[in-house]
Amino acid sequence: MALVPVAFPAFLFLASCAAVQSGADILAGTGQISESDRQAIVKTSGAVSATFSQITEEQEYYIGRSVAALILAQYPAYDNAALNTYINTLGQAIVYSSDRPEIYAGYHFLVLDTEEVNALSAPGGYIFISKGLIRRCKNEEMLASILAHEVGHVCSKHGLQAIKKSRLVDAFRVIGTEAARRYGSEELAQLTTAFEGALGDVVETLVVRGYDRKYEHEADDLAVKFDVAVGYAPKGLTDFLQTMIGDSTTASGKGWFKTHPSAEQRMEKVKGKIAALSSVPAEASVRTKRFEQSVAKLK
Repeated sequence: MALVPVAFPAFLFLASCAAVQSGADILAGTGQISESDRQAIVKTSGAVSATFSQITEEQEYYIGRSVAALILAQYPAYDNAALNTYINTLGQAIVYSSDRPEIYAGYHFLVLDTEEVNALSAPGGYIFISKGLIRRCKNEEMLASILAHEVGHVCSKHGLQAIKKSRLVDAFRVIGTEAARRYGSEELAQLTTAFEGALGDVVETLVVRGYDRKYEHEADDLAVKFDVAVGYAPKGLTDFLQTMIGDSTTASGKGWFKTHPSAEQRMEKVKGKIAALSSVPAEASVRTKRFEQSVAKLK
């Protein structure tokens, strides 16, 4: 994933076109950013509106880049090209059969180098899955169901819904198109810090607090739908949830355990969804073998 450096003043990504141009020029003039940084800020801002009333797919993508960069500052990417290629292959197959197969700049899947059991999705199609969660999967059906769940979040724009509820929206109201001209370098630095903190609130929503429970159940429903469309056995999701029930590590309150509804609640709803289907695909041994080969060197 090629990501915009989050050290750029966060508010410039999220202001109007006029504010981006004005603010970037001032910061470049005072030597706080380089000329190349100024050009990158103006080019990649996307002019996200302060009200979030009309966020385009391009704007969603740039928001997601900033969020993804902050996530990668917390969790390093796993340096295993073969495994990341495998995850992307599965993910793109699910995307193709999803409700939103085409988005600005496409979907990106990445394995995180952490034993924390977690998977998450940022706006704009950035989807992360941890080594710890992959280890918990027993076959490709399970893994595909988890990726389908995260694709469901992106399809439904749950990440943007979470962002709308963060302090970021309130912070926008402080900034006008002439704000950069009214502040000195020290005030601009403080303002930049405040907006970077607001983006941190977004990451906390996605990583720590998690989505609203209704969004998690909606993503489960979509995971079943997408699994069937691709040809995966949707019970991969219930099989995975079964591994979470009674797990002693739930006491840690980290990752999936903290940000998702209880596995028992989700299992009942997912089973009902599957039972309502007229037919479901069966597990395929060839997929299980492919999965085992792909994760065999997971360290």
